[in-house]
Amino acid sequence: MKKISLGLIGLALILGNLSYAQTAAQMDLQRVKLSAGMYLIDAQIAATPTQREVGLMFRKNMPASEGMLFAFEQASVQCFWMKNTELALTAAFVADDGTIINLADMKPQTTESHCSKQPVRYVLEMNKGWFDKKGLKAGFKLGGQPFETR
Repeated sequence: MKKISLGLIGLALILGNLSYAQTAAQMDLQRVKLSAGMYLIDAQIAATPTQREVGLMFRKNMPASEGMLFAFEQASVQCFWMKNTELALTAAFVADDGTIINLADMKPQTTESHCSKQPVRYVLEMNKGWFDKKGLKAGFKLGGQPFETR
């Protein structure tokens, strides 16, 4: 009886840790410095399928000059939603050369899709309103290592 109880307790601990991992914010991703004119962005990079799936979910806050750059293997129409995301965000859909194709304001905790107007490899999420406050619109070119000519 004790072996069964200890086994069940161990299983409960393992499942509890898995559940925590699925609902924990990603805080330790690789970072890249981006520029938007005179403004600097400290962006975490979500480059793997799992990193992109979790994205900014479960975050309670994000500093004004930080964001998350979603990097995909190839350009395609990218669509984002806000399930389990507590922050209001603006997504910039970005071409390979750093040009913002379109912007989308996204409400927290929704499953409404926000898509790029053409195929892109990058999506940069910032706090909602960040691009507007800086006067950045579609057609503006971001700088940084991911957008440098290969």
